[in-house]
Amino acid sequence: MKPIASEYIFALTNPGSEKALKREMETMGLGWRLSYQRRGFVTFKADHAFALEELAEPLACARRLCLSLGKVATREAAVRWIEEVAGASPLIHHARFHERRMQGVPAGSPALRPEIGQIIGTVVELGPTEFWAGVHRHAPWLSPDPAGDGGRVMPLASPSRAWLKLEEAVRFFDLRFTRTDLAVELGCAPGGVVLALLGRGVSVIGVDPANMAAVIQDVAIPDRQAAPNDRPWFFHCRKPAALASKRDLGQGVSWFFSDMNQAPAVVLAECARFCKMAPTICGVLITLKLTDLGQVADKAQWFGALAAMGFSRMRLQQLSVHHKEFALLAMKGPPDKILVTGAEGFY
Repeated sequence: MKPIASEYIFALTNPGSEKALKREMETMGLGWRLSYQRRGFVTFKADHAFALEELAEPLACARRLCLSLGKVATREAAVRWIEEVAGASPLIHHARFHERRMQGVPAGSPALRPEIGQIIGTVVELGPTEFWAGVHRHAPWLSPDPAGDGGRVMPLASPSRAWLKLEEAVRFFDLRFTRTDLAVELGCAPGGVVLALLGRGVSVIGVDPANMAAVIQDVAIPDRQAAPNDRPWFFHCRKPAALASKRDLGQGVSWFFSDMNQAPAVVLAECARFCKMAPTICGVLITLKLTDLGQVADKAQWFGALAAMGFSRMRLQQLSVHHKEFALLAMKGPPDKILVTGAEGFY
């Protein structure tokens, strides 16, 4: 197969995030120039032919980043173009702007994960006679789904959208949890993230003075000493995050989660404090809520704060279920210990 190269790159993003995507690209000094734009779809032109292997820029505002082959008038022509450059029968994803958002076609139950290194073709439908063809190589911490859209549907039992944000992040980053994991979540009420983690076999210490939903209260334990060994459990620490202590956490916390409605600096300061109280924390997943999407240009500062806490791998990513929010993931340890494939957790 001939090397795949192009001067053009296209990104799929959340509608309304196009300006922030361009700002992020400029901040990273990539040198790409804006070429063409529609809602949820932005193309850039590089100064030279860009090889597929070079397409590894972790743009937080891009749910999918592809080497662009160009525009054609039919879906079939776009598929043929991808097959010509990527070889016979490549994996092809379809996306379209539908119901005011960029989404995979068809959306629904999650498909099997591509293999690491596999070339994926993407056909983007922007109109009856406007189809764009692109390719990318699947890698760790890239969405396995068309348009970076996990197709999750929130269950009726979930008390909040936080369930959906956690589930899509787990799908996007391919995170694995075990029944020995213990998580602490700041701002846990009313319990969306807690419900998702319990469903994946993870016990949770929730820190929040507010009440939890009945579906969570029904399975809560009165204190850490009453923790069962045969099922995941939830303990409610009814305090503001700033008043929680090392004694409240106990031993063995391995994950830190936060969906607090606070500025990034405040959330990261609390994360640092909790990591000091629980040095066994090896993974962090935070929902950062921004007042201005342009704040994504500050991601180097956030990564620096996490590096000072001992984290070696960081990724900021806007998900399809986000509005002015980003998922910030950080992990400790070598890549072979934290980047796993085929993990869907426990149900």
